[in-house]
Amino acid sequence: MRKITVGLFSGADGVVAEPQTWHFPYFGEELGAAVMKQIGETDTVLFGRKTYEGFAESWPAREEAKGDDYLMAKALGDKRKIVVSHSPLEFTWRNSEQVQGDLIEYVKELKAEEGGTIGLSGSVSVVRQLMRAGLLDELHLYIHPVAVGNGLRLWEDDLDEPLKLKLISCDVFKTGTLHVVYGPAD
Repeated sequence: MRKITVGLFSGADGVVAEPQTWHFPYFGEELGAAVMKQIGETDTVLFGRKTYEGFAESWPAREEAKGDDYLMAKALGDKRKIVVSHSPLEFTWRNSEQVQGDLIEYVKELKAEEGGTIGLSGSVSVVRQLMRAGLLDELHLYIHPVAVGNGLRLWEDDLDEPLKLKLISCDVFKTGTLHVVYGPAD
């Protein structure tokens, strides 16, 4: 069975929305290495539509520019990219496809296929659905030392009962960012 890992940037107050507006002061070598390990070791990446559109807008151009983040850009381009959306999509970024049918059933089948780890970046609504269904194996939270103040949180008031997790690891980066990895509780 394939494993699914998710990575999310979070403020200390739990806000995960719009990280591009607040997380860059905390992005350093350690965080870059952790993100590259979490998403870089996958062969498939699952995205919500909005996150995919943001990635597809920037990463192909970064790959073409062959700058500092060329290796990550090429790795993302080469991976199988699966996008969750209720609307039909047209793709220009190579190796991209759309989830067909029910998300939970699709992901159960995807996990049962041959292959490596499936990564998920951002895409909070997809993360919520997969966590509720017990389909996520690792939740990587990169918690920055900043209170964002408002915006989407990983969990709002939408849990009927507590979702129990177990701590897998926790690292503190020089910037003050915590890299906390949780898995489902036994």
